[in-house]
Amino acid sequence: MDFTLFIQVLIMGIVEGLTEFLPISSTGHLILTGSLIHFTGEKVKVFEIVIQAGAIFAVCWEYRRRIIDVLRGLRSDPPSQKFALNLLIAFMPAALLGFLFNSKIKALLFSPVPVATAFIVGGLIILWVERQAKKNPHTAHITTVDQMGPMDAFKVGCAQAFALIPGTSRSGATIIGGMLFGLSRKAATEFSFFLAIPTLLAATVYSLYKERALLSMADLPMFSVGTVAAFISAFLCVRWLLRYISTHDFTIFAWYRIVFGGLVLLSATTGLVVWAD
Repeated sequence: MDFTLFIQVLIMGIVEGLTEFLPISSTGHLILTGSLIHFTGEKVKVFEIVIQAGAIFAVCWEYRRRIIDVLRGLRSDPPSQKFALNLLIAFMPAALLGFLFNSKIKALLFSPVPVATAFIVGGLIILWVERQAKKNPHTAHITTVDQMGPMDAFKVGCAQAFALIPGTSRSGATIIGGMLFGLSRKAATEFSFFLAIPTLLAATVYSLYKERALLSMADLPMFSVGTVAAFISAFLCVRWLLRYISTHDFTIFAWYRIVFGGLVLLSATTGLVVWAD
């Protein structure tokens, strides 16, 4: 792996880790970053999905005790069984729709202008939800993930399905959707972390299997560097976000999305930046 490729995959890994669990769209940032640094192509699309494994490992490590307890209690512990069932229910909508429409979505929407548009729309939605939360501060009746029922999980899963549109943000859809459906900000954020594990793992395995003809052992260093970079940056980001939401809302991320999306649209329409497809 030459130095230029090393820098490219390192940048992409860091971007993935920093953006996966923030409501600002990791996929959108990867598409835009890859376009900007001329790191594009069919193999890169697989790379972008596979390095999500680094983000998965970061969440697994952060919540390792909870995950181990749930796995141990699957046979006999009702709360553990309920938690696992909720994750399965929430996982299904995006898994089914992704299986059916992923190829069409990639063909139509995986480019800078649609992504930037989704950035702006998502930012406006976050602003509206946060405004509603301030008007009605006592509407959150679910303060921990253990209080969630199957229908709560299904609603969050339906919200996650909107993240199939690049630029929407998987974490943003699940967190903001969860808040709309009565979860506290902390509960919605933590459930988003847990839901990322089966969702991103399934996407990684499916992508590797489907695009296996594109890959070879020579790609291992590239994927390894990206995954490790994603793990480190995601681990730091998860810990920071948990502290941040204890005293802040998501308004700053909404404005970031709107401003950043606007700049991308402006640069694309004026020709200031030539975004690669």
